[in-house]
Amino acid sequence: MKTYYSNGKLLISGEYLVLDGAISLALPTKYGQLLEVTEKHDNVLTWESYNADKQCWFSTSFDVLTLKLINSTNVLEEPVKIATTLQAILKTARTLNLNFLQNSKGALVQTHLTFPNKWGLGTSSTLINSIANWAEVNAFELLEKSFGGSGYDIACAQNKTPITYQRNRNLPIVTKVDFYPSFKNQLFFVYLNQKQDSKEGIKMYRSLSLDKTEFIKKINTLTKKICSSKKIEEFENLLETHETIISQLLNIQPVKEKLFSDFKGAVKSLGAWGGDFVLVTGKEPYVKEYFTNKNYKTIIAYDDMILI
Repeated sequence: MKTYYSNGKLLISGEYLVLDGAISLALPTKYGQLLEVTEKHDNVLTWESYNADKQCWFSTSFDVLTLKLINSTNVLEEPVKIATTLQAILKTARTLNLNFLQNSKGALVQTHLTFPNKWGLGTSSTLINSIANWAEVNAFELLEKSFGGSGYDIACAQNKTPITYQRNRNLPIVTKVDFYPSFKNQLFFVYLNQKQDSKEGIKMYRSLSLDKTEFIKKINTLTKKICSSKKIEEFENLLETHETIISQLLNIQPVKEKLFSDFKGAVKSLGAWGGDFVLVTGKEPYVKEYFTNKNYKTIIAYDDMILI
């Protein structure tokens, strides 16, 4: 059996603008996805996907040489749509490595998420990175030719420490950074009870016709300051400034103004605005009581979320 593990991700700064070259701070998470490949001899590529509760939520099979779809089942969504998406990723991997699966007699592939599917920590990116490792191809190239996106999530999948990420003519610049805030006991991640469609978020951003140059410059400066911030008060001010800049860029109300205007701390959207997790600051009793009372019950401490 061959195994491949990829880390999940959270984008702390630079959302959306990372697509156009902004410097962003990204953190690999303790949650991720494992991919296991076991050889078989039936000329079939059998695929099984398991959720964090160890339940098989999707299965499919392909002819191992042609990658033609044989059948698929799924308890959550339309199985054929997911199967054809997976098929496209596998076929793209084969275009990048013509020998991928060509000499195989068959295989059982099982994926195991360590976080709920709806959390938005990188269900797709962890899969693509692990498939790339299995196929011995470049994961950034596989992402670009399949799902698209900035690639910061692939960088997180491959790293075990905080990083800054920047696209330079679509080439990734990944730099490990010393981001271990002394105030991390006052940082929490709160799930907003809905998964945001990152593809739709990117589509919306791409539709903007304004000049983004000044926005990128401001975010680059903020990212550097966030990485080096030493006090919680400074960190909170930087997060709030970041929210204001992205709000002006997108013409969307910041999440704190929209949902948590009476919260005594900073609230920052992470990744595509409108869903998944937000980063909040504050003391534990207050933070947990505040968000629990508003029916946001998934509240994860920094040390429990981030790979450190």
